[in-house]
Amino acid sequence: MAEELQPVADEALAVPAVVSVLSTILQRQAERNDGASSGRKAPSAFQGVRKPSISVRRYLERIFRYACCSPSCYVVAYIYLDRFAGSHPAVALDSFNVHRFLITSVLTAVKFMDDIYYNNAYYAKVGGISLMEMNYLEVDFLFGIGFELNVTPVTFSYYCSILQREMCRESLPSPAPALAPASRSLICCLAEEESSSCQLAV
Repeated sequence: MAEELQPVADEALAVPAVVSVLSTILQRQAERNDGASSGRKAPSAFQGVRKPSISVRRYLERIFRYACCSPSCYVVAYIYLDRFAGSHPAVALDSFNVHRFLITSVLTAVKFMDDIYYNNAYYAKVGGISLMEMNYLEVDFLFGIGFELNVTPVTFSYYCSILQREMCRESLPSPAPALAPASRSLICCLAEEESSSCQLAV
């Protein structure tokens, strides 16, 4: 019997910074590639026939509310997406495939990072796809990144710094305030107990 979706908390729960920042980066990338010539796009198992009605931000927030995975999984999912893109430059992330890439990369990351996680049937329900498609996308994604799942602390910290810079860019008002924020530090993505490895002065 399939597990029922159980949100981690109600709508009032604050969404981790990593979810917001990652959704912004991926939404911007998808929109940029939407404007590119569609005739050059390589076929992909992740490509949908129409754009989903749910935004990237709302979709990633949905994953956060129901998947109950650790914040670090989102960083690792971002690393996996980058590895896939590096191995398949002809497959552009766009509005027709970004949602499938997201649910698959998070599923892959949570299986590697967390000790306890939901099964593929549950993630398929969270992602709004069938179990058969979820299984197929997972296998395709694993082959797409060459089963390169290990993430070193150096790599993890590097991607944290990318996410943090993006978060700082979004949080700075325009025009910039006269006071220099050199003494302020911003945690980019991790839970408080994990944050020591991912802190930069801004």
